[in-house]
Amino acid sequence: MLIDYDDKEIRLLKPRSFSGLMGLYESNWRLLGKLVGQLRELPKQAVSAVPEDVDLHLEILEQSPYTTTFRLTYWFEVGTGEQADPDLTVRVYHDANLAEVLSCKQHHRHHLLQRFPTDAKSELKRRWQRNLLLNKWLEYCIERGHTFDF
Repeated sequence: MLIDYDDKEIRLLKPRSFSGLMGLYESNWRLLGKLVGQLRELPKQAVSAVPEDVDLHLEILEQSPYTTTFRLTYWFEVGTGEQADPDLTVRVYHDANLAEVLSCKQHHRHHLLQRFPTDAKSELKRRWQRNLLLNKWLEYCIERGHTFDF
């Protein structure tokens, strides 16, 4: 079982269930709030830089009164160019207080990200994999000291 917690409550999430997935979306929203602050008031682009970690990049792709869709990624120097990894497209549902990964790369460059499987056969499993990756990555970014100050 997954444990979702914040300063006020602890809940157990049933893995790979629809209700558990909704709880994971809520946990993602909470963690994004800690990283970003006001999710409705994001700038078009932002970078969080902390010592001893790669810069974290956020880019708004679409905003409406009820949702915001953005790209969240690290950029790594690779040969003569750059490569995004993980490269996630995230949609925040403001009224529902949920955040969902819409898409991510099928194969990750970094060896620690490669342990997250990307070959799920069902849509529910694919959503679980993508959103669990976001959840763990957000926890890591917060622990490293990343924040977007606007």
